[in-house]
Amino acid sequence: MSYTLITANRNYSSWSLRPWVLMKALGIAFEDRLEPFTKPDNYEDFRGFSPTGQVPVLIDGERVIPDSLGIALYLAERHDGVWPADEAARAFAQGAVCEMHGGFGHLRNDCTMNVGVRVTPKPMSEGLKRNVSRAREIFETGLDRFGGPWLAGAQFSAADAFYAPVAFRIRTYGLDVGQSVGGGQAWVDHILAHPAMQQWEAEALAEDWREEAHEAELASAGVITADYRAG
Repeated sequence: MSYTLITANRNYSSWSLRPWVLMKALGIAFEDRLEPFTKPDNYEDFRGFSPTGQVPVLIDGERVIPDSLGIALYLAERHDGVWPADEAARAFAQGAVCEMHGGFGHLRNDCTMNVGVRVTPKPMSEGLKRNVSRAREIFETGLDRFGGPWLAGAQFSAADAFYAPVAFRIRTYGLDVGQSVGGGQAWVDHILAHPAMQQWEAEALAEDWREEAHEAELASAGVITADYRAG
């Protein structure tokens, strides 16, 4: 198999991070192709390689698989480890992945992903509070039921990959997902220390371009207190 994974800017593209970190963590080889966001609407440009006009996209020979969940499902049929082997852990992981893929809209909208900055957020909406509380619940439930250090047990799975962008958001905005022993912050710290996440972060910090719409979303999210990006 010879895969090409197309993703966008490391600082901004949370959906790209999911399959990228999954494949890196599981040792699934791929050609890494980056197509950056260059303007507020990249649809027509991205249509040249993506049927949805969005990233991420996985290319496997003549097959083009769009969407982070579509890619995870495709890989799960061809590689071990995408889902946990244990049935209970697998059910938990699959539910958590689907919930993240289809939900958490307030977290996405109010806390736009930007790896290279730290932000004091504006007062949290009730919707954002619910999303953060639910993320904490998922983290703590997974750690408690399956023993950690990953969300569904001893091995990295798609559940960890799909919440990886949330870990960056938690750090960027200082969100509280449980600091005590057994709290959700333990998983956040663990995944941020993973070599693949460290690589993604290093590449994000090295990016010296900015995209106006994403920067406007960041400015509206709160007060930037630190910016570690190049340039």
